[in-house]
Amino acid sequence: MTATQNPPTEQPKTASDSAERRYATVNPFTGETEQEFDFTPTEAVDGIVERAHAAYREWSQRPVQERAAVVARAAELLDERRDELAALITREMGKRREEAAGELFLCSMILKYYADNGPAFLEPTPIQPLMGKGEALVETRPVGALLAIEPWNYPFYQVVRVAGPNLVLGNTVILKHAEIVPQCALAIEQLFRDAGAPEGVLTNTFLRIADVEQVIADPRIAGVTLTGSERAGSAVGALAGKHLKKSVLELGGSDPFIVLDAEDLPAVVKAATSGRMQNTGQACIAAKRLIVTEDVYEPFVAGLAQAFGTFSPGDPAEPGTTLAPLSSEQAARDLHAQIQDAVDKGATVVTGGTRPDHPGAFVQPTILTDVTPDMRAYHEELFGPAAVVYRVKDADEAVALANDSVYGLGATVMSSDLDRARAVAERIEAGMVWINQPTGSSPELPFGGVKRSGYGRELSELAMFEFANRRLLRTVPAKTADKPQAG
Repeated sequence: MTATQNPPTEQPKTASDSAERRYATVNPFTGETEQEFDFTPTEAVDGIVERAHAAYREWSQRPVQERAAVVARAAELLDERRDELAALITREMGKRREEAAGELFLCSMILKYYADNGPAFLEPTPIQPLMGKGEALVETRPVGALLAIEPWNYPFYQVVRVAGPNLVLGNTVILKHAEIVPQCALAIEQLFRDAGAPEGVLTNTFLRIADVEQVIADPRIAGVTLTGSERAGSAVGALAGKHLKKSVLELGGSDPFIVLDAEDLPAVVKAATSGRMQNTGQACIAAKRLIVTEDVYEPFVAGLAQAFGTFSPGDPAEPGTTLAPLSSEQAARDLHAQIQDAVDKGATVVTGGTRPDHPGAFVQPTILTDVTPDMRAYHEELFGPAAVVYRVKDADEAVALANDSVYGLGATVMSSDLDRARAVAERIEAGMVWINQPTGSSPELPFGGVKRSGYGRELSELAMFEFANRRLLRTVPAKTADKPQAG
């Protein structure tokens, strides 16, 4: 299971942007607007922040075992509600039902991981003092209420990987979810409430963009985390810095998938197809740039084209569907415009390249070759079922091309020679590199990037320390011999 982020068209904007979207469930398969939701009134925002701040004061003082028990119960409820919540994901953002259930299974794993391991992660770390007697400890303490701005493409996973570690740590969370998954947002809030989280520990909001800025500026907010586009990350990071708030940003990705050799070509093609097409290609760590050495390039492209040809559009709620719609009609138009730009400037379409004659927000699975730096597809993230394949002569050229990107989230290196693969992996500028498997996600593995893919880490033990006070406690024995005597 992989995860990640909103493309620019679905991300929060700054207050200076002209258009303001509404929160609504618009089924991307039928195009039907099923339900709309009012914005959280501006006058209610101060009260929401105050409740989250007050909840932090009480929640952080509870024994960590109690906080972990609430998170563990949320995992149990998630398992019990998996079918209904998977159907909700499918209806709001178009994910195939099987993949939606897989996302929820991963969410349950994450919550259980922090419930089981979080208390141990928070144990003080002893330091041997260099001078003087006594002891020194580094404690991990919560810092307060956090604002979490989350995307639509993994509507539960993105929230859970923030909530799990931070609720066990003792922080509280105000959620501002993407405008197209409002019912998922409400279901998450209800999940933690039913698990026993007091009011204010995890609060959903339908905030306007101007009110997001107000929340970040509020002195009762200790930090902000965002998964989304570069534009959104730049705006939120600037606001957080202006107000001296810690921020964690997980932004775009254009992950390289490097094929050095292919003793088992079908297995390599299968991995590339899975890495590119999971969640209809709407994942920041999807394999978007396929970089293949020239001795296997031709058979690889032929095999990939054959694999892409097996996908056909259908109802994402039906078990036999192989290609789901994109999250919205606008997302489909944006991706097609990027593909068309490449074609107009001379790129070769191996397969796909158009929108199918089928209702819904579909784009045909597309393979582009002969992509050059003057094309949008060379530099921009393609957030959907479109892959760019490059031919390179050797590992050095593969590394140079892989690193020729503003992004640095994940990367994959495929080779039957592990020493060769590791040598290439060492040179890749990315926050995560996987060898012989598409980039993925698991509770114990840190997730995050470098360059314009953001900063900070989610998941693993590291997530417990992003919004934490790593407080020093230094104890020196009292000097009892010099105390005056009672007279």
